[in-house]
Amino acid sequence: MTDLKPPLSGSEQDEAKELRPRFNADGLIPAVAQDSATGEVLMMAWMNEEALRQTIETGEATYFSRSRGKLWRKGETSGNTQSVDEVLIDCDQDTLLLKVSQKGPACHTDRKSCFYRKVSPGGALSFTD
Repeated sequence: MTDLKPPLSGSEQDEAKELRPRFNADGLIPAVAQDSATGEVLMMAWMNEEALRQTIETGEATYFSRSRGKLWRKGETSGNTQSVDEVLIDCDQDTLLLKVSQKGPACHTDRKSCFYRKVSPGGALSFTD
C-alpha cells in the first residue's frame, strides 16, 4: 500500500523528496491527464487519497466523482482507459499531472480531449475539433 505522508509547511514542502499531497478542504486534489505521446491535455478530474493510491499501485487512472461521491476508474464503463505512464506533482504538491496512454477518446462526449472549445475575448465559444 502506498504511504501518503501529510504535507510539510512552507518551503520544506517545495523540496520534499517524498510524496506529501496537499488535498483541499474537501479532501481532493486536481489531476490533469496529458497524452504521453503528443503532450495534448486530455482532461481534468479530481482524486481523493484512495484514488491517488489506486492510481499509483495499479497504473490505471482512478478518479473521485464529486457528483456520485465515489471512485471511478477511467474507462470502467466506456472501455476508454488511461494507462498511467508517469505521475508528476507540482511544487507545493497540490496538483497532479498524469502522463497517460489513452485508449479511445478521453471525453465523455466521445471527443479525444475534454478541451474542445475556445473562449473568445468576448466570451463566445467556438469548437476546435
